[in-house]
Amino acid sequence: MKIELIKGDITSITADAIVNAANTSLLGGGGVDGAIHKKGGKAILEECIAIRNRQGGCATGQAVITTAGLLPAKFVIHTVGPVWNGGHKKENELLRSCYLNSLKLAYDHQLKTIAFPGISTGIYHFPKEKAAEIALQAVQDFENIAAFDKIIFVCFDDENYEIYQKLSSPLNPVL
Repeated sequence: MKIELIKGDITSITADAIVNAANTSLLGGGGVDGAIHKKGGKAILEECIAIRNRQGGCATGQAVITTAGLLPAKFVIHTVGPVWNGGHKKENELLRSCYLNSLKLAYDHQLKTIAFPGISTGIYHFPKEKAAEIALQAVQDFENIAAFDKIIFVCFDDENYEIYQKLSSPLNPVL
């Protein structure tokens, strides 16, 4: 299994699945969520509505899977990250669950490549370095990680890209 770091737009990534930093309603929002819904087209929203009607949305730390619509990926895994509240409301554990539950869905669907954005690091204000550490550790800890060909971390900006690069220094060769 290879871990890759890319600076770019997750909506342009060709993978079996891209991960959406969704909200609990699954109906689209801003940031990554809005971009995925806009570029992916109405098929994604229609499946999200069906999931919402069936189970009432998606809880923080959980994940659901839909088509990728018009995106180059095959599927979108929607996961709801925690809003940062100073680390006193189990934010670290919930963020870790986002990555593990997304990987479990991908594994259950026999997907081989998955691309992650920086979950909760935008409007939810999760500290970026802490979020990157949790993301990398969760991927390494996933019990069936060897079943994947490639895990991609997609950084939208220089700051996040540099954080992931730093966490993968020669002393800590993750990427």
